[in-house]
Amino acid sequence: MSEKGYFLPNESINHYVACSEIDKMASVIAQNYIGNHPSLPPVYRITRHSDIKKRADHRYEFPFDQMLPEMNIGDKVYAWAKLWRDEKGSFPFSIRATGKVKLFCNSIKVWSAATDKSENEVDTKWSLLLEKGWNHFILELEKDIHGCRAIFGTANRKNQPFHFLAPTKERDGEEGWIFTFSHQADMNEVLFHSQLEKNSGLTWYPREIKEDQYKGQLAELYGMKKNSKAYAWTKLNNKSGRNSITLSGYSYGRTSFLINHQSVYDLISEGDFTFSLEVPRGVHDLVIISYCGEEAWGFTFTHDSQSLFQVPQQVKGLKSPWLYLGYFEQSEEFCLEWFQPPFLTLGNRRWIPEIKNASIRPFLENEHFGKWNYPLGVTLYGLLEISARFKRKDIEEYVLSHVEFATSTYRYSLWDKEKFGAPGLNNQLADIDSLDDCGSFGSLMLRAHRYRKLEGAEEIADQIADYIMNQQSRLNDRTLYRKFGVSPSMHQTMWCDDMYMSVPFLCQYAQLKGDNRFLDEAARQLLLYKKYLYMEELQLMSHVYHVKKEKRTNTPWGRANGWVLFSLTELLKVLDTDHDLYDDIHQFFIQLSEGIIKEQGENGLWSQVLTDRESYEEASCTAMFVYAFSAGVRLGWFQDSEKNRYLNAAIDGWNGLCQKAIDKGGNIFAICKGSSYSFSNHYYKYDLPWKINDPHGVGIVLLAANEILEYLE
Repeated sequence: MSEKGYFLPNESINHYVACSEIDKMASVIAQNYIGNHPSLPPVYRITRHSDIKKRADHRYEFPFDQMLPEMNIGDKVYAWAKLWRDEKGSFPFSIRATGKVKLFCNSIKVWSAATDKSENEVDTKWSLLLEKGWNHFILELEKDIHGCRAIFGTANRKNQPFHFLAPTKERDGEEGWIFTFSHQADMNEVLFHSQLEKNSGLTWYPREIKEDQYKGQLAELYGMKKNSKAYAWTKLNNKSGRNSITLSGYSYGRTSFLINHQSVYDLISEGDFTFSLEVPRGVHDLVIISYCGEEAWGFTFTHDSQSLFQVPQQVKGLKSPWLYLGYFEQSEEFCLEWFQPPFLTLGNRRWIPEIKNASIRPFLENEHFGKWNYPLGVTLYGLLEISARFKRKDIEEYVLSHVEFATSTYRYSLWDKEKFGAPGLNNQLADIDSLDDCGSFGSLMLRAHRYRKLEGAEEIADQIADYIMNQQSRLNDRTLYRKFGVSPSMHQTMWCDDMYMSVPFLCQYAQLKGDNRFLDEAARQLLLYKKYLYMEELQLMSHVYHVKKEKRTNTPWGRANGWVLFSLTELLKVLDTDHDLYDDIHQFFIQLSEGIIKEQGENGLWSQVLTDRESYEEASCTAMFVYAFSAGVRLGWFQDSEKNRYLNAAIDGWNGLCQKAIDKGGNIFAICKGSSYSFSNHYYKYDLPWKINDPHGVGIVLLAANEILEYLE
């Protein structure tokens, strides 16, 4: 922070509201967050079935030597897609290639390789500067004696699981890559400037292959399925001033017509149809139940009738106004739930477009709403507590809707992952392989579940509990650790962060199940982490312990200490005083609090590196310490002689946040971004910058406000 601070004094929230008016400040912060992250639904896109699809790591695989066995040495294939970015910036990518491969981005070559062995097992990772808006990617693969294949995509599958989109106007809105063959040397330029398949003079794949003899759209989509039926759905828009319309067309077999799910006309057999019906001006559901005929299956409408139809659900890439669901045995009952959002709870059947071998999939393209990750677990926890305190049902519903979107789509996301390699939503929940993936948001989920029963919540909670108790890597003494991290440098490490990724969930799950074994485990883990990470001389925690090197990093990072003190606070709130480990946990809380309070800065804030006042004053760790100290005073964890000391530290910390880190719009500055780790304080001080409104800090500031208000009451 400069001498002038993160913003000018008159831009501070404290310029308008006294620091003591905590309720007003918390409301501004909460409203600012919700206003910036509205509860928008997922984006539905068409994905064509192709051998080019995502792997579990969210990179796309291009197995052209398997897809195109007729390729000769020297033949080239081009894959093309585009990626949208809201802001210009650097983003992480990873590639692995076999054969001669070049990668172009926005017509500029950004990577190339010609392998000299049969399998290049090394992934190349680098940051690529992308423009705001569309960025076009072209992979040129030339077959050599080793093959012709590549793997390309995000290098950060957990936080940035990019999905690429089809680049041409003919497929606008579709997810996935297209590919073609060419011997031209300047194909990159041709493709980048064309963006129209019909102008390229090339054949693009994947593509629909029409049957020689057309037997109706349902026969194209499902094949001929005797004694079966399927549903077709559109919206009928009566724009005329009359309350009646006429529909005309041809049906290949028995057909029923429903307006707003009420039967209005039945056609017994194949043939032309024309009928009029009373329909008020406006938009109505039109559903057709089409029964498979003897030789064909489906229907058509005249041009005049087609002009009345519009898409029933916004789907990017959809060219026809119809969606299809099937196929069913003729005896199966009609169900209204099939036509309600989010259109995912249909068992193994899914609504599909009028494109053979294609699916409609939801992609969560919001920055935050509906996503499941650990920082949002804290953010929503803070919002939920504030909603209860201020009796704000709107904030409560916002949180519950966010959480239930994730929980209610959990089973779908597992299906989506199995079908397409990686899901378009719930990318962490559907692929749990770390405590980051499950514990923090899982804890928030169980808190929200007490407000109302959330679809899927208890099933997910059981999965998370099993992961923590039985699947997460442990040392011989049962300490949780990261045998494998997101990169090789993170293998064989133990992080303070993982206490918050496990302990609060275990506390909440123990309450859900009425089983104190999970509280026992939470207490044991905190004491085991103290054994490895507590620096006695400083009374602070080292951020990381390296298991293979058998040494601490000895880096007193602010938020690492915050995660541990936060977790101790959550456990002490629910741990009985007669528990076997209560005294040890309480003593740990007191010892760590003593080390932390000594490092408070003159502005009331704590520094990014706690022992280095020249490192920037950081908001998230300050809020964690304010929360813990306020709770400790309120609940009597500190000795009477120490209460005022810790209460004053908490108030000074809150005042520092209001004066130095929160502006008049409720924006929170100086929140350290998500971290890696280092054995050097230099990394935390200089290479780990702060951000505005990062979800690592918004929720804990709200929790700090709420805890002070709890004390004052």
